[in-house]
Amino acid sequence: MIDLALLRDEPELVRQSQAARGNAPETVDAAIEADRSRRQALAAFEELRAEQNAFGKQVAAAPKEEKAALVAQAKDLAERVKQAQHAANEAAATAAEALSHIENIVLDGVPAGGEDDFVELRRVGDIPTFDFEPRDHLELGELLNAIDMERGAKVSGARFYFLRGVGARLEIALMNMALDKALQHGFTPMIVPTLVRPEIMQGTGFLGEHADEVYRLEAQDMYLVGTSEVPLAGYHKDEIVDLSRGPLRYAGWSTCYRSEAGSYGKDTRGIIRVHQFNKLEMFVYTTPEEAQAEHERLLAMQEDMLTGLGLAYRVIDTAAGDLGSSAARKYDVEAWVPTQGTYRELTSTSNCTTYQARRLDVRHRTLDADGKPGKTQPVATLNGTLATTRWIVAILETHQQADGSVLVPEVLRPYLGGLEVLRPEGADDGAGETA
Repeated sequence: MIDLALLRDEPELVRQSQAARGNAPETVDAAIEADRSRRQALAAFEELRAEQNAFGKQVAAAPKEEKAALVAQAKDLAERVKQAQHAANEAAATAAEALSHIENIVLDGVPAGGEDDFVELRRVGDIPTFDFEPRDHLELGELLNAIDMERGAKVSGARFYFLRGVGARLEIALMNMALDKALQHGFTPMIVPTLVRPEIMQGTGFLGEHADEVYRLEAQDMYLVGTSEVPLAGYHKDEIVDLSRGPLRYAGWSTCYRSEAGSYGKDTRGIIRVHQFNKLEMFVYTTPEEAQAEHERLLAMQEDMLTGLGLAYRVIDTAAGDLGSSAARKYDVEAWVPTQGTYRELTSTSNCTTYQARRLDVRHRTLDADGKPGKTQPVATLNGTLATTRWIVAILETHQQADGSVLVPEVLRPYLGGLEVLRPEGADDGAGETA
């Protein structure tokens, strides 16, 4: 949820943000009115409850002969309190529903519009060229006996797959390389739960417009996560965290699940858009004042990974209408995919400001002018992917050779036991790999 003080004091700013996202500005007026009604109903309830408490003391102190009449009045008052509480609860539920339509306030400079209205910030690296007809990642993966879509579909259905042999090793190598990068930057490694309670999924903002992309286990009333951002955001729920020594930085390694609702017919070939994948996700708790600088640090780490892997990429500032409800700004990093002749998203990083923290009640204690502990305020949260299964697509296609072999980026070789080239099965020693 957004800062209610901001909604009350600067409604025009909220309207502008909603409009930039493509949402109806009227949602702001509805939220303001619902919040006003909630406060009025709560005030009426608290006033009656105070009257009830005072009257209870009067009854207790009254002479015996007067108590019967007073008890009858107390019962009437109790019924009015009950009705007022019910009205306050209903008003609170109405306000919560109205406020759920107010997404995080986009930051200054975020482009307005939808998916195609992003702003390209920069391009890095040379687009690869070939003197042969390049193969796509699935054909390469099958030659290397690294990707098995057919058996994935047999076992689990469409958009599932097996990574085997060098395919499995390549993904683990990527994850370990990313983990080392995270450790170098002070992140605490985490293996996180991939099933979470509804209040955690709701708190991170994943049960809004895109709830149909989330897998739910109805019998247990639990959700499978699409990113370790979700459990890491809930890790400090209802806590006051200590940021006096700097941000809390976590790197969560997890399997992720997405239904890919609404993507039928898109990227159905290979492992670009699948239902299950692995990911190393960075998640940061910091002060609101430091959030934008931290966002740039996360982006720099992602770019350093892609540059090291020898991938050509571009960075885009995502348009407001293409942001998730929690993000105030999101940078996408898109790598060049040779057989598609275009850039495709490999990773992104989002600044969620205090939106998630307000919903999950994660705060930190500020310092007053004398450096002493002061009031608490919501923290800012940020997230960014440092490696994921989809990266294999760009690596295979970018570094392929005419015979179907693939050069291993030098930075990955230590994580693959020194392998320099991945070779099709049947080539050389038939192992599908060579040092």
